[in-house]
Amino acid sequence: MLSLPSKSSSISRQKYDVFLSFSGEDTRNNFTDHLYDALKRSGIVTFRDDPRLEVGEELAPELFKAIQQSWCSVIIFSKTYAFSGWCLEELAEIIKQKNKKDHKVFPIFYDVDPYNLRKQKEKVEKAFAKHEERYKEDKDKIRRWRNALTQVANIKGCHLNNRHETEFIGDIVKKISAKLCETFPIVHDGLVGISSRLEELYAKIDIGEDDVRIVGICEMGGIGKTTLARVAYTRMSPHFEGKSFLADVREVSNKYGLVSLQKQLLSQILSEEHFNFFNVHEGNALINHRLSNKKVLVVLDDVDNLQHLKCLVGRRDWFGLGSRIIVTTRDEHLLRSYRVDDVYKPTTLNANDALQLFNLKAFNSETRLENDFIELSKHVLKYAGGLSLALEVFGSFLCGRDATQWRSAIERLERDSNKEIIERLQISFDGLDQTEQNIFLDIACFFNGEEKDFVMKVLDGCEFFPNIGIDVLIKKSLLKVYKDNKLWMHDLLQEMGRKIVREKSVDERGKRCRLWAERDVYHVLIENTATEMIEGMIIDNKREMNKTLTLSADAFLKMKRLRLLRVFCRLNCCDLTYLSNELRLLDWTGCPLRSLPSSFQPKYIVILLLPYSNIEQLWTENIPLYKLKVLNLEGSKNLIKAPDFTTAPNLEILVLEGCTRLIYVHPSVGVLTRLKLLNLRGCKSLRSFPTKIGMESLEKLILSDCSKLQSFPEIDGKMECLLRLYLDGTSIQQLPSSIGNLSNLLLLNLEDCRNLVSLPGSIGR
Repeated sequence: MLSLPSKSSSISRQKYDVFLSFSGEDTRNNFTDHLYDALKRSGIVTFRDDPRLEVGEELAPELFKAIQQSWCSVIIFSKTYAFSGWCLEELAEIIKQKNKKDHKVFPIFYDVDPYNLRKQKEKVEKAFAKHEERYKEDKDKIRRWRNALTQVANIKGCHLNNRHETEFIGDIVKKISAKLCETFPIVHDGLVGISSRLEELYAKIDIGEDDVRIVGICEMGGIGKTTLARVAYTRMSPHFEGKSFLADVREVSNKYGLVSLQKQLLSQILSEEHFNFFNVHEGNALINHRLSNKKVLVVLDDVDNLQHLKCLVGRRDWFGLGSRIIVTTRDEHLLRSYRVDDVYKPTTLNANDALQLFNLKAFNSETRLENDFIELSKHVLKYAGGLSLALEVFGSFLCGRDATQWRSAIERLERDSNKEIIERLQISFDGLDQTEQNIFLDIACFFNGEEKDFVMKVLDGCEFFPNIGIDVLIKKSLLKVYKDNKLWMHDLLQEMGRKIVREKSVDERGKRCRLWAERDVYHVLIENTATEMIEGMIIDNKREMNKTLTLSADAFLKMKRLRLLRVFCRLNCCDLTYLSNELRLLDWTGCPLRSLPSSFQPKYIVILLLPYSNIEQLWTENIPLYKLKVLNLEGSKNLIKAPDFTTAPNLEILVLEGCTRLIYVHPSVGVLTRLKLLNLRGCKSLRSFPTKIGMESLEKLILSDCSKLQSFPEIDGKMECLLRLYLDGTSIQQLPSSIGNLSNLLLLNLEDCRNLVSLPGSIGR
C-alpha cells in the first residue's frame, strides 16, 4: 500500500467514516436501522452505538475511542434524544472532538424543531429539568450538555419535514458521500511515488475514449495496487454517471458469496434503489439490464477467481459506452484469460521514494535522517526491497524508538520476519496447488537467483511439471524471470517461503523438509538429528570460510528422501557410505570422495555437479543414469576414467574441463544424441577420443589445449546443430573430409595447431 504523510489529518487514517448517535428508544428499529444499512451499502464505514440497556450515563471507553476514530458524527435528533443522558454525553464528546480537530458533524432533525433544541424549549426543557434533578451535585455536566446541544442545533442539518424516509435517507447518504469524496484528492497528493504510477495507469485506461475498457493492476501483495486503484477511482469519478468500488472481493466472496457483491455493485451505482435477489444468475441479468446504458466506473479490488469477473463484470455490453472497469489482482493469468484490454504492473519503490516513505513513517519527516540511524536505516531499506507495505510496517514500528532498540529490532527481524507482512504475502501462496507450492518452496530455499534452465531441469526431475508450474508462479506475481534468464523472487517472498518451512517443525529441525540455514544444518549433521522428512539441504559455511566440517560416514543415512543436496564448503567425509537414491541434484564443489558410495544407485539423478573434486572414478561399475542431463567434473585433477555413457542417453551437458589426468573418454559419448555441450578443455593427458561421432544435438565442442590429442573423429551424419568447434592447442595432424558435413558451423578455432599441415577440401562447404 502507498502511504500518507503521518502529519495529515486525512480520512484514510480514521477507522470509521461515520459515528452514528441516536436514541434507541424511538429510532433503533426503523429510521436509524434503515440509515445504517444505506450507509453500509454505499461503502461508508459506520459505527453504530446501540445502548439498549443504559446503566448510568457514563460512556464506555470504546465509545469515546469510536468517536475519536471517526471522520464525522451523524446525530439523529428524535423526540426522546434529549431525555437520554447517554446520548447527551455522546453529544458532548462529539462537540469536544469537533472543536479540537477537524471532526465533521451532520445533525438530522427527525420530527424535531431545531429551534426548540437551540433554545431548549418544550420537551427539551422538560428533559433538562429531569437531568438537573438527577445531577444536582454535578452542574458542570448539565452545562456541558446544554452547550453541546446549542452548538449542534446551530449547525445546518437535514430535516425530515413529512418526506418519505427512503428519499430522505438517500439524500443524507449522498451528502455524506459527497463530503467524503471531497477530502480524497487533497489526501492523495501526499502519497509517496503515486504521480508516475497514476500517469502510467491513466495511459492504459484511456479515459477519454468512448468504448468499454477493462484494465488490470497486477503485482505481488503489499506493493500498493489497492491504493493506486482507489486514488484513480476517486479522481476519475466525476467523469462517470455511476461508480462502485468493491473492496476485498476475495475475502467478501468467501465469507458472504458473490450475490452480496452483486447487490453492493448495484446499490452503489443505483443508490436510491433496493435490490433483493438470491442467486448470481438473477444478479447477472440485473446488472446487464440496469447498467447497460449507464457510463460507470467500477473497481474490483483483490480478485483471485475468474467467477468474480464473470459475475460482477460479465461482458462489456453489460455497461454503457465510456465505462471503465479496473481490476486489482495478484494473478496475471486470470486477467489474460478474461481478455482484459491491458495490464499495468507497478514496480517496487525506487531508492529515493523508499527512503522518503520510510522517513515519513519512522521520523514523521520526508527528509530527516539522524546520524545514529543512517546505517540502521540502510539495513531496513535493503530488507524491505522497495515494498511499500514493508516500509510502512517497519517505519511505524521503529518510530519513536532509540538506536539501541532499532538494532535489537533489526537483529530480531533477520532471525524472524514480521508477522503482519508475511501474512499478507502468504495469501498468494495459500492459493497455489500442492505442486506449485513445492516449486515455490524449492526456489525460496535453494534456487533464488539461479539460471531458469538449470532449475527447470531439477524440478522436472522431481516431477513438479515446472513448465506450467513456473508460469503459474510468474502469473501469480510470486516469481520473475530477468533478462539474463535468471529466476528471482522478492526477498520478503523468499523469507515468507522459508518461514512456512520452519513453522512446519519449529523445535525439531531434523523434521523440516528443507534445510538451508547454517545453524540448522550444522545442528542436524553434528547432533545426528536428521530424519526421513528432509528432502533438500544446503551445506555452507559463510561465517568461517576456512573451517572444515567433519562428517561421520553415515551422516546422510537417515535422509532416505533427500532429493536436493548442495555443498558449498569444505567437508571431511572421505569414508561416506550412503547417499539417498532419491537425489535429483547433487551439487558438491570440492567433494573429497575418490568415488561415490557403492550403495548409491542414482537412478533419478538429473544434475551431477562435482567440480574440483577428488573423484578418480565416479563408479566402479556401470549403473543406469537414464535421467541424467548434466554432468560437471571440471577441475577434478584426479579423474582417470570417465564413465560409460551408454546408460546416460539423455545427457545434455558434459564438462570435463581441467581433468588433467584423464586419458580416455568412452566411445559411447560419440552417440549421445541429446548432448549439446561437450567441454574437454585443458585435458592435457587425453589421448583417446571416439573415432566416430554423431551427436546430432551438439552445439559446442571444446577440445582446446588437449595437447596430446592427435586425431579428430569422423563425422557420422550432418550434425547440423554444431556451431562452434574449438581445436586450438591440440596435436591434431589432419581433419577428416567429413568435417565438411558441419554445414552450420560458425566458428572453427585451429589456433596453435602446429601439427596440422593442411585442411581437407570439403571444409570449403
